[in-house]
Amino acid sequence: MSEAAVVGTPGPGEPPLDELIASLTVDVPDHPEPGILFRDLTPVFADGDAFRRMVEGLAAPAASDPRAAAVAESAGRDFDVVVGVEARGFLLAAVVAFDRGVGVVPVRKAGKLPRERVVADYALEYGTATLELHADSIRAGSRVLVVDDVLATGGTLGAAIELVERLGGVVVAVSVVVELTALGGRERLAPHTVHALWAT
Repeated sequence: MSEAAVVGTPGPGEPPLDELIASLTVDVPDHPEPGILFRDLTPVFADGDAFRRMVEGLAAPAASDPRAAAVAESAGRDFDVVVGVEARGFLLAAVVAFDRGVGVVPVRKAGKLPRERVVADYALEYGTATLELHADSIRAGSRVLVVDDVLATGGTLGAAIELVERLGGVVVAVSVVVELTALGGRERLAPHTVHALWAT
C-alpha cells in the first residue's frame, strides 16, 4: 500500500480500504476524451460498507495536519467547513460534513452561482475550465477540508484551494478517494497536505 494512502483499520474479514476501492472501481477508457482513462467510482458509492469506510477515511486525515491539530482540541473538531468540488465532490463533501457536524460549501463550475463570487481558471488534462465560489461562503480564518473524488493533474483542486484562500480560509487538508500518481497532482498542490484513500 502506498504511503500516500490513508486507511482506517479494517474490521475482521474486511480488506484494506484501498483494495476495496480498487476492487469496486470500473476503468472506462477514452472518456471523456480519447486517451483518457476514467476511474468510475459510482460502484464504490453504491456499496454501503465501502461508502461508509470511504467517508470515514476522507473525514479523518485533517486531524494529522499540524494547523488543524493545534486548535482541534479546543474547538472539538479538526475543521470548520468542508468544501466539495463539482460534481462528485459535492456528494462526498456533504456526507463528510454531516458526519463531522460542520457545514458544506460547493465549488461550482462557471455560471452556476447566483450571487457575488470569486473565480479561478485552471487547466485540465483534457482542456480548460473555470470554478467559482460565493464570496461570502468562507469566513476568514475558517479551517477548511477540501474534498473531491480524484486527484489527477491537480488543476481542479488547485483552483479550489486558490478560491478558499482568496476568501481567507485555511486549507488544513485535501482529501481524495483516488490519486493518479503519474500525473503529479500532489506536487502541484504542495505545500498543502494531501490524503488519498487509494493511490494508483
